[in-house]
Amino acid sequence: MMSDFERLSANWRGTTILAVRKNGHVVVVGDGQVSIGNTVMKHGARKVRTLAGGSVLTGFAGATADAFTLFERLEAKLERFPGQLLRASVELAKDWRTDRYLRRLEAMLICADLEGTYVLTGTGDVLEPDHPVAAIGSGGGYALAAARALYEQDLDAETIARKAMSIAADMCVFTNAHLTLEQLVPTP
Repeated sequence: MMSDFERLSANWRGTTILAVRKNGHVVVVGDGQVSIGNTVMKHGARKVRTLAGGSVLTGFAGATADAFTLFERLEAKLERFPGQLLRASVELAKDWRTDRYLRRLEAMLICADLEGTYVLTGTGDVLEPDHPVAAIGSGGGYALAAARALYEQDLDAETIARKAMSIAADMCVFTNAHLTLEQLVPTP
């Protein structure tokens, strides 16, 4: 039997978002392909954004308008709870699950700051992965497997993310190699 997370992920075809944390650095990368059915409509969409003055990285899989609504809501929660990504994420997930309008939004988010990485879903989940990599979207499984395999090598977070996304783009027809990458680096 499929979990809610697997069922939601199976419905969204058209993107891959990957987060990698290593040696204090955090990277969120997304491909640029937008597909409607079997037709590629756009190659260079930007599905990764920074929020909270650049201190939070986010990426989305799913309906674009829905994702932008969620970005706006998350930004508002981050303004209400500055420097508290986990708290802002939980508050967004509560609203997402209980608000009649938000419940209909079809998207998933990966959010990361220097302290944590979270996957947010419309079922009210705020998941913190056990591993320092997380992925969503149609090519998420490929990118996640590749990133985990590369993680133990002597590579930085950005290199792991780029190589893993290249592998995902080679395997998933709904993922391309036109990447948007954002990263956070700890201040010395």
